Amino acid sequence: MKDSLYLPASELKSFALRVVRKLNAAGFEAVWAGGCVRDALLGIAPQDYDVATSARPDDVIQLFGREKTVCVGASFGVVVVLGKYKSDGQVEVATFRTDGQYTDGRRPDHVAFCSSEEDAQRRDFTINGMFYDPLAGKVIDYVGGREDLERAMVRAIGAPDERFEEDKLRMLRAARFAARFEFDLEECTAEAVRRRATDLTQVSVERISQELRRMLSHSSRHLALGLLVEIDLFSVVFPSASDEAKDLALRLAPFLRLPRFEPTLAMLLQERLDVDGDHLRVRTTHIAAACRELKFSNEEVSTICWLCDACNRCKCPSELPLHHLKPILSDNRHPLLMDLIEALVQAEMRPQNDAVFLNTYLNQTSPEILDPSPLISGVDLKRLGMKDGPEFSTVLRKIRNEQLDELISTRDEAMARVEVIREK
Repeated sequence: MKDSLYLPASELKSFALRVVRKLNAAGFEAVWAGGCVRDALLGIAPQDYDVATSARPDDVIQLFGREKTVCVGASFGVVVVLGKYKSDGQVEVATFRTDGQYTDGRRPDHVAFCSSEEDAQRRDFTINGMFYDPLAGKVIDYVGGREDLERAMVRAIGAPDERFEEDKLRMLRAARFAARFEFDLEECTAEAVRRRATDLTQVSVERISQELRRMLSHSSRHLALGLLVEIDLFSVVFPSASDEAKDLALRLAPFLRLPRFEPTLAMLLQERLDVDGDHLRVRTTHIAAACRELKFSNEEVSTICWLCDACNRCKCPSELPLHHLKPILSDNRHPLLMDLIEALVQAEMRPQNDAVFLNTYLNQTSPEILDPSPLISGVDLKRLGMKDGPEFSTVLRKIRNEQLDELISTRDEAMARVEVIREK
């Protein structure tokens, strides 16, 4: 009898099936592995398909051709097979293996190729350790993953301390998986994390940040944050976050809606905002430094800093001058700000009229009014004999502010105001 999995038709699924068939026809054992099996059993459409096989990397390359294969980790038995068409996507094909010692806490020093059952034993969690034979329509479960799915539990395969010694990042992944699926973290696994929590500092910041992006952009972010606190990882990941910042993020997170991680980080770092700074860069110096410690990209750092500042400035948005309000609402990141403010309202940390005012203003104001084309430019000032310098930028800024405040609306009015401003 075939196992029933949720495997909706897709070009990637069809390609992954062809990869298994080709390996099987060449005499090799080949199955789908890991996350795609877990998701399909949970009724979630897999977003990617990984293949595990008895074929060695050289066999895979020879079978599919060098032009359609990429060696991403041949020494670990991993080859990516590319589809004939772009829509086919790509499938990672890994040889069944056991891992040697993990000296660096991330990758094994060496691997040995082995049977599928031995391969399953070296994986991280039981729910990720199952295989599926799409030709026979059969789930292959050597580690009790199916039972743990039914129990709604994340459990390390074998001895948890050994799994976490091999790769410390698995501790953070345990929290992410438990939160994402709203599963319990099995007690022995949780206790192992608590014992070894500080070992997470041995993991590269880049890998930790990638997990944080995934964890805090998902709708289960509030569960993930709570679990990080429960298993003593929160203070390791966010060592400088105060109890107040932690409590704020925990209260706010359930109400965030957009699949982005930046609003949560903004709340964790909000207290570092220098509200008296003259410029955005000055006000957010300490926030930017904390983000860079986590190795976020320049764009991510900019977004988090902007959110912290804009959220603070919009505490009483109806009282903001238009030349402050309009640039905030015309910024392409304003949906993140609205998500953050509306979450604060729902968490009863902001008055409802803040969100109502902003939404009403956005709905009633056209983009042309929010961000009109400048009435004058630096070229106009140079024609008046002005030279680059402090006065030059001051005049342009004042004219722009008056335009946004709807005090002037034509070029002639702007040029007349230039003369008045210069005389003062």
